[in-house]
Amino acid sequence: MGILLTNGAMAGGTGSLVVTVVYIAAIIAFLYFIMIRPQRKEQGRVKDMLSSLEVGDTVCTTSGFYGMVIDIPDESTVIVEFGNNKNCRIVMKKEAIAQVEKPEEATEKETKK
Repeated sequence: MGILLTNGAMAGGTGSLVVTVVYIAAIIAFLYFIMIRPQRKEQGRVKDMLSSLEVGDTVCTTSGFYGMVIDIPDESTVIVEFGNNKNCRIVMKKEAIAQVEKPEEATEKETKK
């Protein structure tokens, strides 16, 4: 880089300053499109998924347990029923839900098989 800047008009201090600012702007733009933008997109997807959560949906928690939502007492908690015996009901935060499967989606998957 130093060899390129020693030639002609770029030999002054203002030319190297402009090149440095352009490189910094390029690095910031690269980091935005590689790191920040995809993370915001994923956060939006999760927020939409949790806001569309309804009673009767099958969910998978972040710990890997599958259950069915039986009640939504407020906007931050849900009551999930686990297991076949229907006696295991747990109050949990919505943030602990990793996946949601609507009852319609489950029927469509079974008919495609």
